Amino acid sequence: MPVILHVDMDAFYASVELRRHPELRGRPMWVGGSSRGVVLSASYEARAFGVEGGMSSTRARRLCPDAVAVPPDFDTYAAVSAGVFGIFDSITPIVEPMSLDEAFLDVTGARRVLGGPREIGELIRAMVADEQGVPCSVGIGPTKFIAKLASNQAKPNGLVEVPPAGVIPFLHPLGVQKMWGVGEATTAALHRLGLVTVGDIAHTPRSTLQRALGPHQGAQLHDLAWGIDARRVIAPDRERSIGSQETFGADTDDLALVEDELLRVSARVASRLRAARLLGRTVTVHVRFADFRVVQRSATLRSPTDATGEIHRSAVRSLRALRLQRPRIRRIGVRVEGLVDAGAVATQPALDEPEHGWRDAERAADAAVARFGPRAVQRATLARRARP
Repeated sequence: MPVILHVDMDAFYASVELRRHPELRGRPMWVGGSSRGVVLSASYEARAFGVEGGMSSTRARRLCPDAVAVPPDFDTYAAVSAGVFGIFDSITPIVEPMSLDEAFLDVTGARRVLGGPREIGELIRAMVADEQGVPCSVGIGPTKFIAKLASNQAKPNGLVEVPPAGVIPFLHPLGVQKMWGVGEATTAALHRLGLVTVGDIAHTPRSTLQRALGPHQGAQLHDLAWGIDARRVIAPDRERSIGSQETFGADTDDLALVEDELLRVSARVASRLRAARLLGRTVTVHVRFADFRVVQRSATLRSPTDATGEIHRSAVRSLRALRLQRPRIRRIGVRVEGLVDAGAVATQPALDEPEHGWRDAERAADAAVARFGPRAVQRATLARRARP
């Protein structure tokens, strides 16, 4: 029988901000606009007042006048997410991301090494808390459907395991609105049939559900009500390339500025490669001019890399090879292709090679950025120059 985990970060954006601003712990807060825009994530203290993600900041302020609004920092959220998914990857290669802050994991094969399902779930919770400083909830079940319901029950910051023998006792008392794919309209339709719990659906003839809801949805809900869910956890296909770009605030012909900005973009690409545990061999620089023309040039390295310096030097060489004559540049970008697993390639630079020692330093910088934010560690060249 498969063992599926659904791991969901608790109020993810808000949790990351509380890690950075411990003085806000215990106070209602949300991530988003203070009086305009929308609430992206709310702490549980704010949720007690009715504040929810997706709600307008104006309404949230009426519900909770004393709450603190924190502007979002998406670079930090992405870095923490990469760290969390790195933990998932250390547990099992079968990880299906659902969003920045949740995923399904098939840990069936990991039990031989890591112990029972509950031990694996608690290990993940402890690693996420220790390494990333944010809480998560874990649901464990024999199917994706049950694991998802279990993680909802586990919130906040808990773990619920539903073994195969416990599926029906766990499932049938739940309200129909808890089922996957059942929104307000379907809930109302089920209530009109007198169906209030999942058990009610299970004991209704499949044909009755199909007449009321349609052949597909009726059959699907009947199966789910008995815990039947054949969907597997599917790891996504490997990324074919990793890239980043930057648009200048004003068009520029200062090639020294452009080369400095290529360093910033190269650092971002290299960090993403390391987070994904990938190396790349082909570096492409692309340039968009003020008139929206685009040119690009690629170069292939002797060996695949995830080092900022190697990527940047290749990008600069390609930029200079374009022989641009005082161009008006609007945007520049770097893309790395020819990706391979970092663990499958032996990289042993000689002591006199320029990247010797930098890889360990950059990995340490990645960890600092994930924990303390994007400005925790910067290259001196970039720290001295304001972003264009």
